[in-house]
Amino acid sequence: MPEIKAFNRWSMEGIKVDDMGLQPYITLQPRIVPKTGAKYAGNKFYKSRTFIVERLINKIMVPGHKGKKHFKTSGHITGKAETAYGIVEEVFRQIEKTTKENPIKVFVKALENAAQREEIVTIEYGGARYPKAVECSPQRRVDLALRYMTEGAYHRTFNTKKGITNTLADEIISAYRMSNTSNAIAKKLEIERQADSSR
Repeated sequence: MPEIKAFNRWSMEGIKVDDMGLQPYITLQPRIVPKTGAKYAGNKFYKSRTFIVERLINKIMVPGHKGKKHFKTSGHITGKAETAYGIVEEVFRQIEKTTKENPIKVFVKALENAAQREEIVTIEYGGARYPKAVECSPQRRVDLALRYMTEGAYHRTFNTKKGITNTLADEIISAYRMSNTSNAIAKKLEIERQADSSR
């Protein structure tokens, strides 16, 4: 049986998730066209069965979204899956050209690096509110990492000549290299620092 490659171009051979907690939530079953058409929409936990690249495509289809508001919109996408598919394919080509590595491997490692382990919740006690550090669930870790990556990429396109393909490729490569220039890594470190101070 011939090997199925992501985008009919990149092999999944040798790619694995090192973080034991994230292994069940990052699906590496490749698809030539990563678009299942909301097949897993019936249950909020089923999205983790979707190919991880498809989840990135789905996040890209919400441009400029930040804190439940369209804080800054890029105007690149009007909910078109085909446009998002083309963007991600071009992003992976740029990553391959820059790093000389399999871009899916780079993306998966970047996702692991950017997945925060803790977050802050507010508890009310005697009329006063206190921040409290709590552990982040594995599925939420993946969700937040994807969100911060796409948010950071879209905000870098605002009022500049850079396109979303360039900024998203830069974001993923920075997260792969654990660089603070990545929005996802900066956000992770900031939240974990806040969680550490509110113990």
